[in-house]
Amino acid sequence: MRSRYAPYLPGEKSPLATFSTCFFSIAVAAWTFVSASPAALQPGERLTDSRLNPLTDLNGYFPLEVPKSPEEWSARSEQVRNRILVSQGLLPLPAKSPLEAVVHGRTAFDGYTVEKVYFQSFPGFFVTGNLYRPAVGDGPFPGVLCPHGHWAAGRFMDNARIRQEIAQGAERFEQSGRSPLQARCVQLARIGCVVFHYDMIGYADSEQISYELAHRFARQRPEMNRPEGWGLFSPQAESQLQSVMGLQSWNSIRALDFLETLPYVDSERLGITGASGGGTQTFMLAAIDERLATAFPAVMVSTAMQGGCTCENASLLRIGTGNVEFAALFAPRPLGLSGANDWTVEMPQKGFPELQALYRMLGQENHVTLKALNHFGHNYNSVSRTAMYHWFNRHLQLGQEEPILERDYVFQSRAQLTVWNETHPKPQGGEEFERQLLGHWHRDTQEKLRALATDPERFVAAVRPAQHVVAGRNLTEAGDLEWDLRRKTERQGYLEMTGLLHNRTWNESLPVTFLYPDSWNRVTAIWLSPDGKAGLYDEHDEVHRTVRRLLDRGVSVAGPDLIYQGEFLTGDQPLTQTRRVSQTSREAAAYTHGYNHAVFAQRVHDVLSVVEFVRSNPRESERIVLIGLEGAGHWAAVARSLDDDAIHRCVIDTAGFRFGAVESIRDPDFLPGGARYLDLPGFLVAGATQPLWLAGEPEETQRLLRRRYAGRTDRLNFREPDLVDWILE
Repeated sequence: MRSRYAPYLPGEKSPLATFSTCFFSIAVAAWTFVSASPAALQPGERLTDSRLNPLTDLNGYFPLEVPKSPEEWSARSEQVRNRILVSQGLLPLPAKSPLEAVVHGRTAFDGYTVEKVYFQSFPGFFVTGNLYRPAVGDGPFPGVLCPHGHWAAGRFMDNARIRQEIAQGAERFEQSGRSPLQARCVQLARIGCVVFHYDMIGYADSEQISYELAHRFARQRPEMNRPEGWGLFSPQAESQLQSVMGLQSWNSIRALDFLETLPYVDSERLGITGASGGGTQTFMLAAIDERLATAFPAVMVSTAMQGGCTCENASLLRIGTGNVEFAALFAPRPLGLSGANDWTVEMPQKGFPELQALYRMLGQENHVTLKALNHFGHNYNSVSRTAMYHWFNRHLQLGQEEPILERDYVFQSRAQLTVWNETHPKPQGGEEFERQLLGHWHRDTQEKLRALATDPERFVAAVRPAQHVVAGRNLTEAGDLEWDLRRKTERQGYLEMTGLLHNRTWNESLPVTFLYPDSWNRVTAIWLSPDGKAGLYDEHDEVHRTVRRLLDRGVSVAGPDLIYQGEFLTGDQPLTQTRRVSQTSREAAAYTHGYNHAVFAQRVHDVLSVVEFVRSNPRESERIVLIGLEGAGHWAAVARSLDDDAIHRCVIDTAGFRFGAVESIRDPDFLPGGARYLDLPGFLVAGATQPLWLAGEPEETQRLLRRRYAGRTDRLNFREPDLVDWILE
């Protein structure tokens, strides 16, 4: 880690210090910088940091990296599956309240029957749809979920272009072509499956949350952005990881629960298929629910566009991963795909070969297939449906003779399919219902977590993996660091060194100032400040009083510019509004934070980079102390939670900060998921039981920490001793 600018490291005494005072003054004169916060950059120089590049958006490139071994894939798949569950607000899973399913209005047709269904996924929140059953036989039959996707009117679709599609060879019949959605349900029932065709939120009979809100949300709603009784897309909902996508994933889980309650359904033969947005629902459920035996997501899995709707995006979801890897989580179970002349057009060359390689490595090469129909546009037409029937025929053991050809059926209108009538009245929705729904979801989660917190070991085991997803990186992933010294100055009693700390793993760079005392006691303090490395100094350009006391006691002190502090900025103003992707003007956090780490998380990454550099320095510090005071305590608290032993002592004043109180999705302190796991106290409790000096927290947090430190409460101090004395005791 030796710099090409200097033959010594932080913690190593400069050879110049051994020369005479006169010679030393001449030698370092060129390095002396008059500002109290020395600059690492030359005039006109700009930081090279990957995080300053254009943000990733849903139209990026999302390849699957094939692991080298089944063991490597096992570890990776667990990480990605965990990311999905966390991003959807499903870790921990909500309580499964009674479905109270109602099935009514049975109508018989040629080879199948249709019924109307509604049940509650959350109390008072209804999943609606139609149940298609074989007309003959008692079962048990395979069960298939059919989410419909973003077709006009959803389950009530009526295609006006059917004659053109017949001419193109996409459809065979005028009736069945009017609704490819009904067509696949009818045919699956005719060949021996029980099919539940259910609504996306905001479509057809699922209107408690409107279509405009769920799928066309564009602007933040001030009346729904509040600490209590918040609504979807608000900073409060995002900090709790509550989203339309998460609600849809939960509805899919409960839909599978519903199928399992039916006595004529074989719970060992369950499948799912949908196209477009329904394809997203398909591979998402397939990734997280082990009950499925086979899946067929159509025209959605690709390395290109990941899903443009607000219902297909969730904060944290696709950071470092994407739809092809989500589909791969189903391996080695049978996975069928289809492509078209849309964003899936390159799947035969990009994405599917990697899926084949993964399945081959797992010994199930024949368990993955792609029907590339690139001469058709975005579809789930008769040709691609036939490929799905054959796939399900083999993997759900339907025993049908192939080829399986559709027969025409009697198209059903909205009035014939709707589940609501005078006997089964439509439930209330709107903003008040939305608040109540998110309130129930929130209370359910917090009750589970508070119960866990009574057993700190169980709490840490349960939430640490989730907090890792929220924070985005832990100390073991900090990266490979290299020090680039730019300025060094001999001060009274200490050496001041400023340079760039390059993280070669992540292509990041931090301006850092190290203050190294004449007599180092092998203790290094990392000083965090809202002002970056300038926080080492006071308003009189003198070293901060506490920093001076540390130096006088032999402690070396490091002060970094975290991202968008100090030399990251082109002007003197602090960062007040974070960037968002240029791909969309919609004020939904997931379009930015579903693909990029929040600024808060990036600042925590910077803290971890400095910790790792100090820890890995050949001149090893016997003690590393992390200090976060005066508006920097929340960064220190989260960084501490991501390390078990490198940070030996921590000094934190949180000033009562809470992620749930952040009022804007563009606030630099906004962190998706930050409030979900008992907010900042949850990060404090999840941290290691190394000595902690803490201020700014109420008695409730102190009780949680005393429980966490049981038997070691001598390591826990609530602002009682002098912090410098405590650091060195």
